[in-house]
Amino acid sequence: MEDLLGWLATCAQEIGATLEPRARRGFSGARASQYHLDVEADEVARRVLRRPGWRIVSEESGTSGQGDRVIVVDPIDGSTNADRGIPFYSTSLAVLDHGVLVAGCVRNHATSTTYLAERGAGAVRDGETLRSSGQREIAGSLIAFSGWPHQRVGWGQFRALGAASLEICLVAEGSMDAFSVAGGSRLYPWDYLAGLIIAREADAWATDVAGDELVTDAPVARRPVVAATEDLLARLVALGPL
Repeated sequence: MEDLLGWLATCAQEIGATLEPRARRGFSGARASQYHLDVEADEVARRVLRRPGWRIVSEESGTSGQGDRVIVVDPIDGSTNADRGIPFYSTSLAVLDHGVLVAGCVRNHATSTTYLAERGAGAVRDGETLRSSGQREIAGSLIAFSGWPHQRVGWGQFRALGAASLEICLVAEGSMDAFSVAGGSRLYPWDYLAGLIIAREADAWATDVAGDELVTDAPVARRPVVAATEDLLARLVALGPL
């Protein structure tokens, strides 16, 4: 297989080069919650990723191209953070080959930190091998949430940072012990797929709260939970909706 990771990293870097920190240009007006920077980043992504025999599934522009290899892309994850100048936003790129998740790239544009993983080859952050924290218990855990939890169940602390792909990567590197949806929050494949393979390759565990398949290129809502260990994942899922 070609150098997927280098290609994905190049795409993310080119997107980062187009961004204007703290630009505060606001919404595009084309659809709800879409910023001007989302549109511009999507144009770069489609230009770089367009290849014969590949299909692109983007949050911003839908599906283009054809083929059994699919790139699922969120050009800017954490768009509000980016527009407001909060230094936690990314490009998320995942590759599916005949339905199998085989590679992922997440780049924090505020810091240029890049997370990469290829199926069976491990995960790295700027070349450094990643391992999850090994946390097994909810007690004392540091958990990131998409949404707002309606109950507290004994974790140490929680964060809501606004960019799911990066928050999942924090689980992969051991900075966070888990990531979960809360309240009515739901995510789409472009939000979590790249982070998912990075976390899995760093020995973290993941599932959907409702038991749905996480690996898909369809624009369907999911409720992913990612945890440092299988034990911690099971304990979080057993709690039900938070």
